[in-house]
Amino acid sequence: MAKATKKQALGRGLSALLKDPENDIKTASDKNADKVVGNIVELDIEAIEVNPFQPRSSFNTEALEELASSIRELGVIQPITVRKLDFNKYQLVSGERRFRASKLIGLETIPAYIRIANDQESLEMALVENIQRQDLDPIEIALSYQRLIDEIQLTQEKLSDRVGKKRSTITNYMRLLRLDPIIQTGIRDGFVSMGHGRALVNIEKKTDQIELYERIIGENLSVRDTERAVKAYREGGDSKKTVKKSSSAPPFVKKASQEIGNHLATKVSVNATENGKGKITIPFNSEEEFQRIKKLIVGE
Repeated sequence: MAKATKKQALGRGLSALLKDPENDIKTASDKNADKVVGNIVELDIEAIEVNPFQPRSSFNTEALEELASSIRELGVIQPITVRKLDFNKYQLVSGERRFRASKLIGLETIPAYIRIANDQESLEMALVENIQRQDLDPIEIALSYQRLIDEIQLTQEKLSDRVGKKRSTITNYMRLLRLDPIIQTGIRDGFVSMGHGRALVNIEKKTDQIELYERIIGENLSVRDTERAVKAYREGGDSKKTVKKSSSAPPFVKKASQEIGNHLATKVSVNATENGKGKITIPFNSEEEFQRIKKLIVGE
């Protein structure tokens, strides 16, 4: 506890330094810049604006409230990262969920790392840090990769080095952007998996993509079923006749899967054979959502 108190006191001291007009730090070579850059500083929340380059475009309300509750009890454990815009004015680089949750419970200050960077560097930092550390869905990751290539002018090889991912992995994500927007939304909302998307992207015609996507949802097709349907389509056959589901769930499973999904407030996939054997798949998009589902299942 003593260490935490000392760190917070240090943060408040640096915050006071930044509020002194005579010590306005604009570049890394300015006086006292070494005391601020790289250190944790307690900043006024009202002095921070949201980063327009933030790749995450949606935030789960329930998960955000759970994070806010945790911050209320434990404080902000991991500082956000900001860049200095002007005197006592900052912009988020990463940590928007923590920032939003802190505002939600009325915090006046938040611990932050300060960086001095131009817009291009800020965009790159925001995208790379979010890809590596946040629970982005596959489409958000694909969009982040695309922006790094388009706006930072990185090749896929350089992007691979920068984010620490294989080039083939990056390619697989970016190919998802060739899907119809309706299917991209379905992936983001968890109605179908990235595996389904990787299969569907092999169908060039968007209307045919949508037709098979609707079958996946309506008939609960597995990724393997979808791959077979796509293969039949590409070979010029009738995918509806060629592809049969791996298993036909008995009536009790169909009814129960709907009840389980309603209870957990998420789409539940149930695969079962006619003799009653099978498995239940419960998707989640973040640690917070996982913890929420866990509490509903085990009752903790």
